[in-house]
Amino acid sequence: MKPAQFEYHAPATLDAAIALLARHKGEARPLAGGQSLLPMMNFRVVTPAAIVDLNRIPGLAYIRAEGGTVRIGAMTRHRQVEFSPVIAEKLPLLAEAIRLVAHLPIRTRGTMGGSLAHADPAAELPMVLQALEGEVVARGPGGERTIKAADFLRGMLTTSLAADEILTEVRFPATPPRARCAVEEFSRRRGDFAIAAVAAVIERDGNRCVKARLATAGVGPASIRLRDAEAILERDGLGDDAVDAAAAKAAATVEPQSDQQGSAEYRRHLTRVLAARAVRRARTVQ
Repeated sequence: MKPAQFEYHAPATLDAAIALLARHKGEARPLAGGQSLLPMMNFRVVTPAAIVDLNRIPGLAYIRAEGGTVRIGAMTRHRQVEFSPVIAEKLPLLAEAIRLVAHLPIRTRGTMGGSLAHADPAAELPMVLQALEGEVVARGPGGERTIKAADFLRGMLTTSLAADEILTEVRFPATPPRARCAVEEFSRRRGDFAIAAVAAVIERDGNRCVKARLATAGVGPASIRLRDAEAILERDGLGDDAVDAAAAKAAATVEPQSDQQGSAEYRRHLTRVLAARAVRRARTVQ
C-alpha cells in the first residue's frame, strides 16, 4: 500500500519544526529515523496531514557525559550509541540492549528520540529508560520541560508528549561502577520485537542488594518497572530463594496481552523466567 496524501516539511530549525506542529493542531507527525512511522503510514495505520522532517535540524545528534549524567541527542542513531565508548563505559545496560534493537539497516537509521517517542511496548529503549531511571527533554511552544521515565510512558504507543512538542534529548544517570546489568529477551528471531524481555540493574554489597531496578518490554501495553520484585531483592538479598521470589512477583505484577506471538499466560511465564535469568546474570557479572 501507499500512504495517504500528506504535506512534507523539512525545517532547518527546531523552532520552525515546533511551529509547524502547532499549526497543524495534532494532525502532523515529526519524522526522525522513520523506521516505525513510514511503515505505519504505508499501511494507513496513521494518516497524518503533514510530516515534519527533523533530519535537517543541526545539533540534535550527540552523546555527552557531563558530571554524573549522560546526555544523548534525540536524533542520535542507534549505531552511534552501539559503538560509543562513552555508552560502553557509563551505560552498560544501554550498550547491551541497543544491540538487540531490530536489524543493522534499522539501527543505522533509527534514532533514540524516535524510538522513545513511538513508545512501542515491545521495544528495548523504553525498557532501558525505565530501568535506568532516565528522563527525556521535550520542547514545545511553551518552552522546554523535563519528563521523568515514570511519567513519560502512558500506554500502547502513547507518551506524555503534547502534539506540538518534540523530544530533543534523553538523559541517563551514569551507572555506578559497582552496579551490574543484564538484559534477557525472548523473540522468535534475533532482531524481531521482544515477545518478552526484562532488564536488570543490580547494586550489591556482598550478598546484600543495595539497589535493584527491573523493567519489562513486550508483556503489556507499556514498559513498566517491577517495583514489588525490586523490593524483594533489596529486602532479602540476592540468594536463589530471593531471586525466585522476585521473579514470581514480577510474573504476578505484569498485565500481559495475548496476540499472534503468544498468549498472556505464556508472556507471564516468560517474565518469571527472564527476570530470574537477568538478576542471576547481573549478580554474577564481574
